[in-house]
Amino acid sequence: MVQCAPMPEWLTTDRLCLRPWIEADAPHYRQLWLERDPRSRRVIGPDGRPTVEDLCDNIRSQLLRTASTGIALMAVERREEKDFIGYCGLIGRAASPDEPELAYELLRKTHGNGYATEAAHAVRDAAAASGRSRLWAGVRAWNTASLRVLGKIGFVPSGRVEHDLERGDTILMMCRLAEAS
Repeated sequence: MVQCAPMPEWLTTDRLCLRPWIEADAPHYRQLWLERDPRSRRVIGPDGRPTVEDLCDNIRSQLLRTASTGIALMAVERREEKDFIGYCGLIGRAASPDEPELAYELLRKTHGNGYATEAAHAVRDAAAASGRSRLWAGVRAWNTASLRVLGKIGFVPSGRVEHDLERGDTILMMCRLAEAS
């Protein structure tokens, strides 16, 4: 197994700052969760909807995972406004830290401005610079906006599809970093 360098803790683009989570992000993270298509929601908390405290716990867990894996799901904020608009980064769900999964989600009010593409592009480039050669992304077949973002930054279908009658099929996308940069 290839040992890759840890991902940077901070990334910046022309318009965005990707940074470590802080507990003050939890109320915004909850709003993001509430805006999700119901087919994408994971049940969290006693009534299925996470509380701010549940999400503070989640943030603390993410920070611990980052320290142990070297990959991070980062909070995204607009640089000028300094406002939380979502997250973008790498997770180790089904893959290894050397071939992690790209994940992102933004508040609806920010959709259509190219922020997801900009953030995902920055994470992809940082992953390549850290020595990673391939990234993965799982996206629901009905999520055409995310499929477009992934296509713009070099992801292609891997040929694998996970079938889920309740939530919709998940297409496993892949990006070879040496080819995408």
